[in-house]
Parts: sequence; structure tokens; C-alpha cells
Amino acid sequence: MIVVMKVGYSRDEIDGVIKRIEGSGLKSHVSQGIGHTIIGVLGQTFPELHDTLELLPGVEQVVPISKPYKLASREFHPQDTIVKVNGVTIGGDEIVIMAGPCAVESEDQLLATAQAVKASGANVLRGGAFKPRTSPYQFRGLGERGLRILAEVGKETGMPTITEVMAPNDVELVAEYADILQIGARNMQNFILLDEVGKLKKPVLLKRGLSSTIQEWLLAAEYILAQGNEQLVLCERGIRTFETYTRNTMDISAIPAIKKVSHLPIIADPSHATGKWYLVAPLALAAVAAGANGLIIEVHPNPDQALADGPQSLTFDNFRRLMAQLTPVAQAMNKKLAVSGTKAGINPATT
Repeated sequence: MIVVMKVGYSRDEIDGVIKRIEGSGLKSHVSQGIGHTIIGVLGQTFPELHDTLELLPGVEQVVPISKPYKLASREFHPQDTIVKVNGVTIGGDEIVIMAGPCAVESEDQLLATAQAVKASGANVLRGGAFKPRTSPYQFRGLGERGLRILAEVGKETGMPTITEVMAPNDVELVAEYADILQIGARNMQNFILLDEVGKLKKPVLLKRGLSSTIQEWLLAAEYILAQGNEQLVLCERGIRTFETYTRNTMDISAIPAIKKVSHLPIIADPSHATGKWYLVAPLALAAVAAGANGLIIEVHPNPDQALADGPQSLTFDNFRRLMAQLTPVAQAMNKKLAVSGTKAGINPATT
């Protein structure tokens, strides 16, 4: 349930509500919006608590929340969440473009890609250092060396960086180098990992699981939010269905559905959703038209030589053409493509 405070409430009144909630063995979470201040009640509530809280001074009303996810729900947080990272804003009226290779292969490869995607209008540099692969014999990333290269290229090009973290023990290491930590589809319900990134003060991108429902996805988000990290972005990357022509099935409807039930920003990954480079642009345009706050796209200087996900990677020219196509679609949605941010400094661990 949520407790809606009256306009003009006092500090003593809100403290009294929090004390009553926590005295009942529950947790409280205060959200201050433009018009109202809301206190979320977290935990297993009981019917009598509703009447008890509604009688307290300063309380306007107590509203039950039927959804199992509380912190991720729009009922609890009516205003859209805006995530900011080094001059780039995710959410609001801007479309953020994250682009780069599936995997960091070398400094030359990543630098060439970063320069190309930034010149075309990308805002965030992506590149995997730890790669979850279906086969143990496939290229699984450069590890910390890849993180170091990503951080150095991000600094040189002035782009914030995003990369995947796969294990709880790696969270601290990845956070030293990357600006945004990505939780991949295979780890969406790795709850120990979700708890660990939830303790960070850095943005997190949470991809939808291979066969996860929207409710399961938002409950995974709840793990991160419950640990105190509110800098969370969701990512629709396609789900597994009976169709085999594409790598996955892009659930475009998930984008407006998330917008309705949650305040969290959502971006789309048309690269993993399709697995075919020639389907990436149409799905990217459709995602923006459906209301996505951004895109994450795989780009490689030579896709036919890529060590990971070459068939779904765009060339520099194809990426540039896609960016040109995105502008009128964003405008039709009363949005605009975000301007590249400026990355401030580099962590000492990368020097």
C-alpha cells in the first residue's frame, strides 16, 4: 500500500507515519513528487494497518497496491524516472542511443567503432568484456583487459560506457571501469546479482529474460530498487517463442505496457531481438514509435570478422543511415535524439 500525505504536511507528521509503519515490522520508502509526497509500505501488510495509517495526522489517504511489485509501479511513483549519467539523460523527451560492438576485441577495433558511432550521434558506448555464450568454446570476452580498453576509449571519445556484469563477485570490478552496468537476459533472475548491483550508486540496465513475463521482469527490477538503487533502466530485447527465423521475437507491445504500469525508462535492443542486421533498423524505428526512451545497437567495423554476434551487427554506414531515419520518427513522437554527453575523467584503476 501507499500513504499519500496532505499538501503542507509537517516533518513531525511524516516522521510519525514512518515510525508507525516500521514499528509494525515493515519498511517505508518516501517518494516526493510534484504534487504529493507518497510513502510506500514494503512488506506483508495486514488489513487493520490501512485504517490505522489513515487516522494519522497529515495523511490524506491510504491506497492499496494490488501489484506484487511496489517500487517499480507507477502507482507508487507517478512521475517518470529520469536517469542521468555523465551528461546523458535517459528518459524524458530524449532518445538515447547506446552503440558499439558486442564484444571488445582490441583497442583499435573499439576506438574505430566509438569514433564512428559518436560521429553519427550515439551517446553511450557499449562493449562486452564478459560474454555469456551458449557454447563454452565461443569467445567469452577479454575480461578486465576488455574493461580497461572500454574505459580508456570512453574517456578518449568523451562517451559514457555500458558493459555487462555476470557474477556478484565481479560487480565491484566492473563498477570501477563502467558508467552503466548491464544485467543480461540470462541473469535477469540471478537475484544475488540483482541485490549486489542494487547496492551501487551507478545506473543499471536490466534486460528482459528469455521467457519472462512483464510481471517477472518488474519483480526483478524490484530487487534492485529495494536495495536503494533508483537509477534503473529496463531493456526489451526480444523473448523466446516458437519462431525460428529471427533470433528472438521482439515484443514491441512491452514498451507501451511498461510505460503504463511503471515509471522506469525503457530502451529496446533490436540487435538481439532479431539476430539479423537487416531487421535491426525497422525494429529500431518501431521501438521509438512505440515510446522507447532509447536503443542499444551492435555496431562493428567488420561484422563478418566479429568474434561475437557478427550477423546482427551494423556496419558504420548502416548505423549512420539508421540514425538519419530515427530523427523524423523521434520528432513524430514529440521527442528528439539526445546530444552526446561529456565523460568527466576516468577511474584511477584504468590508468
